[in-house]
Amino acid sequence: MRPGILFIFLLFLFPIKLVAISVSSALVLKKFPHDKDAFTQGLEYHEGILYESTGLWGSSELRKVELETGQVIQSKSLAPKYFGEGITIFQEKVFQLTWKSGKGFVYDLDTFDLIREFSIPGEGWGLTNNGKNLILSNGSDQILFLDIESLQFIKSINVKKEGKPQYFLNELEYVENEIWANVWKTDQILRINPSNGEVIGILDLSIISEKQSEDDVANGIAWDAQSNRIFVTGKFWNYIYQIEQITISE
Repeated sequence: MRPGILFIFLLFLFPIKLVAISVSSALVLKKFPHDKDAFTQGLEYHEGILYESTGLWGSSELRKVELETGQVIQSKSLAPKYFGEGITIFQEKVFQLTWKSGKGFVYDLDTFDLIREFSIPGEGWGLTNNGKNLILSNGSDQILFLDIESLQFIKSINVKKEGKPQYFLNELEYVENEIWANVWKTDQILRINPSNGEVIGILDLSIISEKQSEDDVANGIAWDAQSNRIFVTGKFWNYIYQIEQITISE
């Protein structure tokens, strides 16, 4: 039997089961001012305060931001050789990635004093955690897991949407046992099963997008776990939006 016929025969016997993907739109519940000059690379909500990482060579910062006013109440500049990327918070520490330096930083949450540096495999894009692991993206279809104490690589998963690799995974947030990921140059947030990498949902932000060029894309997801609030923004956006998901199709 020829290979092509055999493949079709096997597909008939063992059909590929694609994961059903729910599609949602964003309903704006409230919006807050955001620094329109901020090239947002990471966003976190912690005890009433937003923490933001901004990028670009020579102007990357780690910031503490007052949600209601958008005022930057504390900041730490990165050395010009570092391009700031995703952040996450765990046990009173802020973890921050850099883009092409193969390096991440750990800071004291209160003072922003540097505690340590750590190595990352490849580029750094988005960052979140599940309480046990740092979870990071690198612009590919892979999501990497590092031990949150030793900061050593543990495993990776490949993200698939309808059976195909999903590339350009950017800013991450861990929301109710799902990994949420911005997709570079789109208005989509993907909801990903952290155990197998399957995309199980799409949150479409096009209704609130402030995108005017290739640069000012949606990027930034923060979850207030205690009050179950979701905040989103983008690079050079004027606002941070508190949103609710409205299901379009399942």
